[in-house]
Amino acid sequence: MSSEEGAALPASSKGSWGSFLKSIASFNGDLASMTAPAFILSTTSLTEFSAYWAEMPKILVAPAAEKDPQKRAMLVLKWFLSTLKQQYASRNEKLGSEKKPLNPFLGELFMGKWEDQEGTTHLVSEQVSHHPPVTAYSIWNDKHGVRLQGYNAQKASFSRTIHVRQVGHAILHLDAWDEDYLITLPSLHIEGLITGSPYVELNKSTYIIGSNGFTSKVEYSGKGWVSGTKNSITATMYPHGKEKSKHDVIYTAEGAWTNNFTIKNAKKEVVDTYNAKAEPKTPLQVAPIEAQDPLETRRAWQKVAAAILKGDMNTTSAEKTLIENSQREMRKKEAAEGREWERRFFSKAKGLPIFEKLKKEAPGESLEADQTNGVWVFDQAKASAAKPPFSQLSQELSKNGA
Repeated sequence: MSSEEGAALPASSKGSWGSFLKSIASFNGDLASMTAPAFILSTTSLTEFSAYWAEMPKILVAPAAEKDPQKRAMLVLKWFLSTLKQQYASRNEKLGSEKKPLNPFLGELFMGKWEDQEGTTHLVSEQVSHHPPVTAYSIWNDKHGVRLQGYNAQKASFSRTIHVRQVGHAILHLDAWDEDYLITLPSLHIEGLITGSPYVELNKSTYIIGSNGFTSKVEYSGKGWVSGTKNSITATMYPHGKEKSKHDVIYTAEGAWTNNFTIKNAKKEVVDTYNAKAEPKTPLQVAPIEAQDPLETRRAWQKVAAAILKGDMNTTSAEKTLIENSQREMRKKEAAEGREWERRFFSKAKGLPIFEKLKKEAPGESLEADQTNGVWVFDQAKASAAKPPFSQLSQELSKNGA
């Protein structure tokens, strides 16, 4: 994830930015399909965003060592809240404003690992669908028996600003306790469009539903015209079926997901805290570009990324078009041959029993398989057999110097 990209809107691009805003306001359909002006493009593909779940392995694996089920569920809540800044605000802080990520192509892969005192935490991220765009991921730490997997798509629309509804979910599994936690994903909108310095604000609410009988509800709010605080969160943890009972609240969390938050027990005693600015992050290790498979994100997009960093928008557009046209030709060939692209690490499932069991605690939640081109699960058999080159296309691209 490059930290060299340009900051907020360049003065020379203000006219183009105004034209872009007008085009958004008059656009019908999913904004994700729009072509954004090159000056707001990021050098990072959406497949890399899966890494934000695990940049602090110590917090991710902490629930596995906790014997008390209530405290364990609370630590899962703490971990989830700690990921929010990384997922939704870290790019804004590094780059000066939110940038539009590169749209992954079908079959694109991003792989890496974190190595620290918690052992090795692995990541595999794969673009499993292009229409609609869906990214699936699996993160695991064998030392602590912690596994996270999920997938998500985004549906964007415009009404005064850009609104994004995330479709999908994540499931955290703890081997030691044979526990699962279903995690729903927050909706968001983009602030700062008029000033040309866009940033993400989360809204509505999400749930973390544990198979051990405890649910956490997280509510998001932001700064309004009159009152409110930017990036605010309020969370409550309670037994299943007790969402509306204040007397059954076990833990609460309150603060700002971009700064710090405090967790208290039912007696309003502080039991844990988190400081986003002070918490150390473990660097993600990714293979050098020359050692990557041609389908891996940073190798596939390296020419586009280099052109963006140089501010060479003609080359950016040309290189993006080469990738996109190649993908279109592949899809035509597959359709003509009556087959579809074979995913390397994930497979479609007919259903997801643990989701159906736990979703009852999250009002209105459903798999929405029609919005994600199916239900996607990490396929351990595929993963065990996967090794570079990952496909015939990988071999062909390598021969052609891609």
